[in-house]
Amino acid sequence: MVWRDSSGKALDDYARPSVAVDVAVLTVTGDQLAVLVIDSERGLSLPGTFLHPRETLRDAAARALSSKAAITGLDFHQLGMFDDPDRDDRGWVLSMAHGAAIAREKLPHTSRLVSITDTGAHERLAFDHDSMAAEAVRDLRQRYRGAADPDHLLPEEFTLLELRRLHEAIFAHEFPKDTFRRRFIGDLVGTGERSSAETGRPAELFRVR
Repeated sequence: MVWRDSSGKALDDYARPSVAVDVAVLTVTGDQLAVLVIDSERGLSLPGTFLHPRETLRDAAARALSSKAAITGLDFHQLGMFDDPDRDDRGWVLSMAHGAAIAREKLPHTSRLVSITDTGAHERLAFDHDSMAAEAVRDLRQRYRGAADPDHLLPEEFTLLELRRLHEAIFAHEFPKDTFRRRFIGDLVGTGERSSAETGRPAELFRVR
């Protein structure tokens, strides 16, 4: 028996968009926030792919990262559906954007990165991937407002200076040293060790509590 709605239409009577996934992978390189991009037929873009039959969005996103960017085992989450009917000139395509953050040294050394300015990606990205990257940045900043290093962008042990510089890269502005220390010192535990600084006094090392 074929299901029909109150107007008498069957499911196959409705137009169906294609569904895609795209993943904005953020990292910090030097003192700059950056997003991972790939070369596509439309220019620089986020790693992405179309959903396969019987495939979940999460599995498709993991497949895109593996096949397009050589990244596996990365923790990512959904940012939101991008559904502008004109977002893709190839046809009606909805895309579920995903966000992730990872330490630079954990990315393949061949990864291509585009720096993030306060207004978005430094280079233009294809489709609406600029907006996806901007949404990923907002999502990252929201997490780092309330926690020292929730995405483990720093090594397990770090100095307060390294933590402050990480936050300054993420938020694109400087934080007063003493104010920053008071804000996050309660989230940290001292290791009893000091950094192996080549110059100056070695700084105390901390872990996230």
